[in-house]
Amino acid sequence: MTSTPGSPADIEFPQLTAPDREVRLVAEERQRDLTKPAGSLGRLEELGCWVAACQGEVPPHPFRRPRVVVFAGDHGVARYGVSAYPPEVTAQMVTNLVAGGAAVNVLAAAAGAGVRVVDMAVDGDTSDEVSAYKIRRSSGSIDREDALTQEETVRAVEAGRALADREVDEGADLLVAGDMGIGNTTPATVLIATLTNTEPVAAVGRGTGVDDAGWMRKLTAIRDAMRRARPHTRDPIALLRTAGGADFAAMAGFLSQAAVRRTPVILDGVVVTAAAMVAEELTPGAARWWVAGHRSAEPAHTIALRHLRLEPILDLNMRLGEGSGAVTALPVLQGAVEILANMATFSEAGVSTRDEAPTKSLG
Repeated sequence: MTSTPGSPADIEFPQLTAPDREVRLVAEERQRDLTKPAGSLGRLEELGCWVAACQGEVPPHPFRRPRVVVFAGDHGVARYGVSAYPPEVTAQMVTNLVAGGAAVNVLAAAAGAGVRVVDMAVDGDTSDEVSAYKIRRSSGSIDREDALTQEETVRAVEAGRALADREVDEGADLLVAGDMGIGNTTPATVLIATLTNTEPVAAVGRGTGVDDAGWMRKLTAIRDAMRRARPHTRDPIALLRTAGGADFAAMAGFLSQAAVRRTPVILDGVVVTAAAMVAEELTPGAARWWVAGHRSAEPAHTIALRHLRLEPILDLNMRLGEGSGAVTALPVLQGAVEILANMATFSEAGVSTRDEAPTKSLG
């Protein structure tokens, strides 16, 4: 195991291995032999081969236990009018998530995925099961103070890693990180704009639907937070401590460890992808184990996807979070696997290939 440069000595990640390139080549060869013109199923072909490389087998098997982990946390900056909703909604929505009443619960059930909710920094009390990994009540207001202490940041990253290990050890073969937290698009935008050297005004979106005055307050908070974050662009732990939060640190650890455990991930929207950018800094190469589920309506999300060189599966103008966009894309990914696994080849179906098609005699 080797320490990641710039991170504390007690956070160590083993060297990552990439999805199996040889298996991918075999999968691509099988794609060319399926009963269709080459490339006619577009990105479904690419996605199926990616899954095969992640699983290390051709044909790939359908995902048997996809799992969503929703990371909940409050942010001090939400007290200053950067969201259309009050901060107490976070705790209320955690209760709704646990009860199965949120959008991600419904969409995950339709896609055959289970959902776990974890309270990383909700500014209120939650059940013992949900709060088992809790770091603190609300992260700091990042426009004027650090989100976390160094020790809290390390603990949050390790909590995320432990959650990934727990899910994989319990049989998960596909992971999704979701988010829940009023005001969390503000730190997400700070992280994305800081790591990509983007001007705040080009990255700031409406989040939960703030009006023009709220948008201006959000822009000011992001500008001030970026001023504090810029000295830490080469130190992912310090960046999470300064401008992230316990939920972001845990998601970064979760996404990094998924790659360590060779488990594919569908990324969600702007909040999760911001954490993914930091995870890629923690464990370079982790992005090879991820696919982008959708493109959020938040402008910072497109910036982040471009940075990670990920092309989203869907573009439905969604901006809810929770993991909802990722699980909406899950049936598409399952379909890509089924195509590669179960579609007949030309030889199996007795269908002539293009090169074998008879030519009409000119005589």
